[in-house]
Amino acid sequence: MSVTIALAKGRLADKSIELLEQAGLQLDFLKVQSRKLIFEDSSGKLRFIFVKPFDVPTYVEHGVADIGICGKDTILESESNIYELMDLGFGKCKLVIAGKAGTDFLGRNNLRVATKFVGCAKKYFAEKQQNIEIIKLSGSVELAPIIGLADVILDIVESGKTLAENNLVILDEVAVVSARLVVNKVSLKTKKEAIAPLLQSVKAVTEGK
Repeated sequence: MSVTIALAKGRLADKSIELLEQAGLQLDFLKVQSRKLIFEDSSGKLRFIFVKPFDVPTYVEHGVADIGICGKDTILESESNIYELMDLGFGKCKLVIAGKAGTDFLGRNNLRVATKFVGCAKKYFAEKQQNIEIIKLSGSVELAPIIGLADVILDIVESGKTLAENNLVILDEVAVVSARLVVNKVSLKTKKEAIAPLLQSVKAVTEGK
């Protein structure tokens, strides 16, 4: 019985591999320079797929991957029907509302919000019963309030340095974000014998930090 693990390409991948190695997996084959997106260990019992961060919850929800490691922001955005089992403690940052200092954004009609987190923005402002116009951007979101494309942004912030360098400030915190371990609901039952020991090992590592 094989188990497929989806890892988010980019900054979370190295930390994810490091954690899994601490949990007892031999993953040297993942560290080679390659353009491959699918890897298997020598036993054939573990398969790894590398996908875009926002796609990890989707692969897990549809059962293409049994387990995934991704940021809490992607889970919130996707609203996928999966189990979120563990906070892995790395990749910490915040999902925030940001803009020019003194921007009065709450209760303001026709507020323009630039973000790539469209679902999170809709939910945040719906809870405040506020109508907004969402402007979807893929990158350089900080530019939007500076040039007048949007009033505020909803984005991920790690150190806040980029905001400060562009004369923007955090106006409100939406959520604390970190890497999470997620599991397909069916796989947790049908592959319990293979998945449970791995989950226990990962849990022991995270609790020991």
